[in-house]
Amino acid sequence: MKNDRLTIGTRGSKLALWQAEYVKRELQRLSPGLTIEIYKIKTTGDKILDVPLAQVGGKGLFVKEIEEALLKREADIAVHSMKDVPTDFPEGLHLPVVCEREDPRDALIVNKQVTVNLEKDQPSFLFSLPRNSRIGTSSLRRSCQLLSLRPDLRVEQLRGNLDTRLRKLDEGQFDAIILAAAGVKRLGWQDRITEILATDISLPAIGQGAIGIECRISDKGVNSLIAGLNHPETYTCVKAERAFLRKLEGGCQVPIAAHARLAAGRILMQGLVGSISGDQIIKGSIEGDPVRAENLGLALAEEVLSKGAKEILDEVYKKGMPSVNGEISS
Repeated sequence: MKNDRLTIGTRGSKLALWQAEYVKRELQRLSPGLTIEIYKIKTTGDKILDVPLAQVGGKGLFVKEIEEALLKREADIAVHSMKDVPTDFPEGLHLPVVCEREDPRDALIVNKQVTVNLEKDQPSFLFSLPRNSRIGTSSLRRSCQLLSLRPDLRVEQLRGNLDTRLRKLDEGQFDAIILAAAGVKRLGWQDRITEILATDISLPAIGQGAIGIECRISDKGVNSLIAGLNHPETYTCVKAERAFLRKLEGGCQVPIAAHARLAAGRILMQGLVGSISGDQIIKGSIEGDPVRAENLGLALAEEVLSKGAKEILDEVYKKGMPSVNGEISS
């Protein structure tokens, strides 16, 4: 940062720009004399549009080029969707700020031409979709949980930004799609949501709904400037979720989900590991003191590993199946 000028590195999607503009507004509220520029960067994940990202490895595909811009000092901070951020950072970079979280859950959006009615004793509109409905999602985490509940559904690859995905739904390419509720709400499209899926139906991705700010460790001025945007409760919950993921990562990966929340001074956390087909899902839960957030995440990972997740991970590693950590950006 030079002469009270700060550059934000971000992807160029509508949602990414919303997030960058949000951070810009908040920083200018805290430092009114600051001049802020938004630098749009096309990442590898944005360039690969015709191949499922699970086939080329999802880790870091939406942040690599932005981190390179930080290291080259072309940007002072990077604004990310936390569910896109790998658990390890390049030398010299860190993520000291996580902003207050939006709704972390998934949203079911049904094509207007498909009639669904929530019948008595049904927990979700998901169960009212016609047999063999085409469901669009780019997430192994979502498809795994969907297929475990409705193995008849035809889960099909859906790539693109939020507006592109909604357009494909409206064109009739899918009977329903599933997106992160946070992104839909941030862009003002919440009226399109048919239903917010409960976490016991679709457990969210690690960090879903939270915005993170990455910067150079050595930039003391920038670190001090952005510190006021950190939301301690969200930071604590996301730290627990990322510890869970970090323990489970290694070699090839499978659908992984985790969600932590604070209640009555305790951290409550759920996690799962599933097979890509959805025929196996290993779940666990834990609670404890928020100051032990990271240790709780690690302990929960050990729990699901002991209950059968290790065998799922080992099987995928043995087959050499390329996969992702449960999520490709919304």
